[in-house]
Amino acid sequence: MRSSRLLSILLLLQTRRQLTARELADELEVSLRTIYRDVEALAAAGVPVYADQGRAGGYRLVDGYRTKLTGLTEQEAAALFLVGMPGAAAALGLTAETSAAELKLLAALAPDQRDRAGRLKNRFYLDLPAWYQDAEDSPHLSGVADAVLHDRRVKVLYRRWEEPREVERLLEPHGLVLKNGSWYVVAATSRGLRTYRVSNILELTSTEDSFERDPDFNLTQFWQDHLQGFDRVRYTDEAVVRVSARLAARMYDVSFPSLVKAVAAAEPEPDGSVVVTIPIESVANAAASLSRFGAAVEVLEPAELRAELADLGRALHDLYS
Repeated sequence: MRSSRLLSILLLLQTRRQLTARELADELEVSLRTIYRDVEALAAAGVPVYADQGRAGGYRLVDGYRTKLTGLTEQEAAALFLVGMPGAAAALGLTAETSAAELKLLAALAPDQRDRAGRLKNRFYLDLPAWYQDAEDSPHLSGVADAVLHDRRVKVLYRRWEEPREVERLLEPHGLVLKNGSWYVVAATSRGLRTYRVSNILELTSTEDSFERDPDFNLTQFWQDHLQGFDRVRYTDEAVVRVSARLAARMYDVSFPSLVKAVAAAEPEPDGSVVVTIPIESVANAAASLSRFGAAVEVLEPAELRAELADLGRALHDLYS
């Protein structure tokens, strides 16, 4: 543990040039006394580290000194793809490995390259959850991630939409996907490859049974195909709607992708309103989604959807009148 910390101090000083004892202690989550002892140990081992005194002082290495101890461990190499995604790394239980991998990568760069990498890190940040939505709580995510990394089967108790709600499954996890703050595991089952929402896993039991991955499996391609297939199944009908001129003029504020896309491609009517056709999942779902626009969106077809919205409007009137 101490050897790892000494290496971290060495790499931090190499990448950031100068750090105070307090900054090192905060970075490594140890006491000041521990930092003092560790720096003394580095100096005793022949590392040219010294302290600048004064308010702007701190520990630094002799100019030009560079360590070559930047090789990545197996876990750090596996965590490389999460560098720059601290939230995802923490969810997968790989924060330490990701931080160490990033530090070693920076230490291996020349000073000018390191400065450019630092500028990019401080100018771009990836925030995955959508607005008005928190990242899901997935207590079994780290267990699933471990199974994905080591090709191990897992037994799960899974909550689904249809009856029976809770089912047991034996999964061979092939990959994890993070979409809008929700994690999904793509796993092979007795019925082929399936996608499971990790937050819906109620219980998880790891096994020592390994499985052989399909050599032709491509996670990116599978997920893209899955999304296209999901949309084909999800959208079973269409609706023709009239969007008021006022709403059409501020579609950039609307969170309804299919409606926004349709309005952007349509020619406005003389009064500024827009008539478009949008895909819908079902009459009930479409009524719930469109009702939030009030009179700004009028359904022209189908008649069943108009009737559903009329019933919804009467129910609200009776409740609040």
